[in-house]
Amino acid sequence: MLRAARLIAVLWVGSLWTVGYLVAPTLFATLSDRVQAGTIAGSMFRVEAWLSIFCAIVLIVLLRSRSSASRNGRRVQVLVFSMLAATLVSHFALQPLMASLREAAGPTGVMAPDVKMQFGILHGISSAIYLLESLLGVALLLALDPEPNGEDAELAAR
Repeated sequence: MLRAARLIAVLWVGSLWTVGYLVAPTLFATLSDRVQAGTIAGSMFRVEAWLSIFCAIVLIVLLRSRSSASRNGRRVQVLVFSMLAATLVSHFALQPLMASLREAAGPTGVMAPDVKMQFGILHGISSAIYLLESLLGVALLLALDPEPNGEDAELAAR
């Protein structure tokens, strides 16, 4: 179970880092049309959010017995729920507000003076939450690191 949990956690954290810190910046650096880059990045962040929700649910199921058994298990549980909360706030609260600003801005995009500041504030909050989730993900991976005297030692001895 622990190996499966590690695999899911790596998928989750890897997707966060890949989309947020490789793909999205590359889109804005490569495409000359910032509106198009933002649209594509937004689509990728939506897919990533659903992947995050899926991974969180799977981890909660896989780790439920381990979570109550040890202090590290409780730490893992808190990390998973914190990351899930970050995803839910960003995807279901901030992203709809940002999307409505994009729609209101029309073809000129969110760089229009009347929405630029509002969008910038929401984008900043969203970016901070994403960074927090990414860092919590690193803590999750470290918390799920193999323990020399734990389950991994038993598996290695077989």
